[in-house]
Formats: sequence, structure tokens, C-alpha cells
Amino acid sequence: IAARATPICALAAATRRSAAAMSGRRSSSVEGTPTGTSGGGATSAGQARRRFERGAEPLLVVRGLRTSFRTRDGVVRAVDGVSYALAPGETLGIVGESGSGKTMTGRSVLRLIRPPGEVKAKRIVFDGTDLQTLDEVAMREIRGRRIAMVMQDPKFSLNPVMTVGDQIAEAYLVHHKVGSAQARERTLEMLAAVKIRDPERVYGLYPNEVSGGMGQRIMMAMMLIPDPDLLIADEPTSALDVTVSMQVLAILDDLVTRRGMGLMFISHDLNLVAS
Repeated sequence: IAARATPICALAAATRRSAAAMSGRRSSSVEGTPTGTSGGGATSAGQARRRFERGAEPLLVVRGLRTSFRTRDGVVRAVDGVSYALAPGETLGIVGESGSGKTMTGRSVLRLIRPPGEVKAKRIVFDGTDLQTLDEVAMREIRGRRIAMVMQDPKFSLNPVMTVGDQIAEAYLVHHKVGSAQARERTLEMLAAVKIRDPERVYGLYPNEVSGGMGQRIMMAMMLIPDPDLLIADEPTSALDVTVSMQVLAILDDLVTRRGMGLMFISHDLNLVAS
């Protein structure tokens, strides 16, 4: 995939490792994908995975994505004509240098680009629903619950005046009608799932009390606790050393394989994505 910025071209790329193929299922193809339903709402979580197992359409199909910003010096094209398809259980790598439009590609799918930014595409279809036709209320049902995005630096993404446990529990409560006790129990399970030792102690810590690697795992737990069908990981290891980076990637790989969700992995490191 080529995501062209000004004036440099982002190489977006190459890596499609399919957990579906590991279980004998066929990866989705770009051609012959049905169009999305105009104005439809989001379907229940897990439906996409079951439909894909029956040989239906890919989870996410993007055609001709263009993201631009109007400035006093003219129009800046951050993303220029990107197209791709992603199936449940697949990993799609998007690789490019800084400023090449990688992050804009992920944020455009979630419709997180605000004026003066403008997003246009021939198609952005998620689980049979055309995201371009949804209003903001319907998009909020999809963000977090169906599509989650791990931002680059957890220190700037976490609320400094709330404990990390309360923040993860809040992400669960927003999308599930459960009590606080159940949300806490689910949070502790999620902290354990991302390989954090002593979840009970970490639950009560504030963001400034955790390391960079632990902060990144906490962000992953927060994004994964609603059990999304698609995870967009934007440079999830950029601020970490090599050892911790490999640990975080191993956790991501394990969670994607076990849960059968799609993963869009954004990075500037081609070797890291290829591994």
C-alpha cells in the first residue's frame, strides 16, 4: 500500500500474517467484496468473526482513502489514495518514515480527523457497514467497542489524576451494563492478560508511577477490554527498549491469535513489522 504524503511517499506494507490461515481458513480477498449497507448501525461484537468463518467478506475494506488539510499555503495531502482489506485474524503492517501519513491512515478510519482536515474515500466498510454514512452517535458505538486504537505514547493518553485501574474499568463500563465489582474483576483479568505482575497493586497506581513498558501494556489492556474486532496499534513500541518492545509485540501477537481479531500495526521500523 502506498500512502503518499507531501512530498515523501510512505511505504505501507507488506505484512499479512493470518491466524485464520493457521486454522485452515482462507484469507479474505480484495476483489468481489460486497458494498456496505448505507446508514446501517453496528452489529454485535464477534459477529464479524463468525461471518468470516463462513467465508463472508473481510472485516475492513478501504478503497481510495484520501486525507487532506487546507492551509494558507494550499492543500496538504497526508494520505493520498490508500486501499487495503483486512480480515479477522489478520495482521496488516503499515510502514513509513515520520510524517508520511501512517497515523492519519488509522485515525481516518475511525473518523477522528477534525477540521480543517477532510477525509474522502470511495469506500470505508467495516463489517458490512459503510462508516462514511454513520452519524457521530453511531460512530461512538463503533469506536472502542468494535474498533480500538492504541496511541503512540501512553503517558499522554492516560488521565494523570485517575488510577490506571479505574481508567481501564471505565472503558469497560462505557460499553457494558455491569456493576463496578464486575468491572474491577474484568480489569484485573485484563491486566494479567497483558502480562502485568501483581494486577491488584498496579490497579491502584497512577500513570506517573508506572514505567514506559508497563504504561504501554496498560493502554493495550484499556483498548482490549471491550473485546474489539479490530485493533489499530500506532507505534506501540516506539518509546521502549528492544527487550520490552519484543515483550509487547509477543503479547499483541498472542492476543490477536487467541481472540481472532484483526490487527493494523503502524510503525516506522520495517524489520520490526516483518518479524
